[in-house]
Amino acid sequence: MDFNRNHIIIENDLHDLASDRLRNYVAHVLCYEGQCEFTFNLGRFHLQGHDSMIVRQGRMVEDIITSEDFKAKVIYVDDRFIEMATPQSNYGMQGALSLFLNPVMPLTDSRFAILRQDFDNIETRLNWQQSMFHQDVMINAVQTMIIDYFEIHAHIYKETEQSTQTTKVMSDFLAMLSRGDYREHRDIAYYADQLCVTPKYLSEVSKKSSGMAANFWINRFTILEISRLLRDKTISFTEITDMFNFSSTSYFSRYVQNNLGVSPSAYRG
Repeated sequence: MDFNRNHIIIENDLHDLASDRLRNYVAHVLCYEGQCEFTFNLGRFHLQGHDSMIVRQGRMVEDIITSEDFKAKVIYVDDRFIEMATPQSNYGMQGALSLFLNPVMPLTDSRFAILRQDFDNIETRLNWQQSMFHQDVMINAVQTMIIDYFEIHAHIYKETEQSTQTTKVMSDFLAMLSRGDYREHRDIAYYADQLCVTPKYLSEVSKKSSGMAANFWINRFTILEISRLLRDKTISFTEITDMFNFSSTSYFSRYVQNNLGVSPSAYRG
């Protein structure tokens, strides 16, 4: 892959965080001052000065409210370039799982200074295109930022690396969910069969890697998309029922009630 400026996009606000244009990018946010609140993964989060956050699925971000003095820098890196720049460490998967549950990282002054230097370096190098080795320079700059994030996140949450096999199983499991397999398959046995492991082993891997059982992730991906569809009043309950291969609208309604705590009609308002 030849590097071009579209692989890294730098902005000074959060306006495009949930945009469809950047749906294949990972957002790295460094908050300089002020504060903001937003909804992500059905939870409400708070970001303030000297905090950072990483969002891998920007379309899950909603209801962003920023203070008048909010100031931040956002570095979007597309998935392909992230893969090239990520160091050979199994920590990335475990960190990604934790960030899916809580994307915000509070920083000490020294760690904030390190990330600010990383952000400034990426911006400087991105604008320095006359280098014959621009792609290598950008890989190095982004990789340095990623390693610093690994270090910061691991220190905050005191996490350790997983084995290569565990990482591979969990990574492939989440890849299946990310491509939408949950729309037709919400039985852990299906995913275990596709991964050539037992349902018990997949559950153990998920619990060890993320602290959550495999069924949690299946239901989480499912209900997140259903909740987005319910907010679109042009889509009927029957259409959603068919889209997710529920046996009936009544079963779909019970699923929503069990996972969102309200009926589809009440959630839609």
